[in-house]
Amino acid sequence: MPSMHPLDDARDAVRRYVARRPEDAAAAKALQDHLRHDDAILSRSNMRGHITTSALVLDADRSCGLVVHHRVFDLWLQPGGHYEPPGSLWESACREVTEETGLQAIEPFPAADRPPVALDIDTHPIPARLDKGEAAHRHHDIAYLALATAPFVPTPQLDEVHAVRWVELVELARYPNARVRRLAVKALRVVADQRVNGGRSAA
Repeated sequence: MPSMHPLDDARDAVRRYVARRPEDAAAAKALQDHLRHDDAILSRSNMRGHITTSALVLDADRSCGLVVHHRVFDLWLQPGGHYEPPGSLWESACREVTEETGLQAIEPFPAADRPPVALDIDTHPIPARLDKGEAAHRHHDIAYLALATAPFVPTPQLDEVHAVRWVELVELARYPNARVRRLAVKALRVVADQRVNGGRSAA
């Protein structure tokens, strides 16, 4: 079966996200509106804003999440970055995980989610970076929940990431960064649902 065009994949990702999590429809509206009017939304040179992808990766026990310390923002965040072709948004998120942490063996969580449904969509402002010739713009980040399928010792891989570690989800749910807190709370709910209901897709 031919792969979906990345723009169609982005539109489909938002549609499935809102269908799965209607309570988050308002948070996805900025991305939905941008997708309707800007076919260059996947290009990082688009200073109206563009799509990024990320993933909160769980360890085998589903008790910890993998986070990186970002030099530029001085924050502990889930691995992620700009969408880069080829492939789907999920594949882009997986590449970011590998590039920033070295982890290659991951799969969607829950496993029944094929194609994966985003855990969270967040639009946030990015300040101008004169050193990169970038004006202030917006990131529309599409974050997935993933599971490490093999034991893994975190190792930072990029200049912009100088630390990687596993952190208990319950601790991440108390982190200062609101996005990380929200991801952790959502992940805890998905994990709890899976333990109660087995392989059923997350509610």
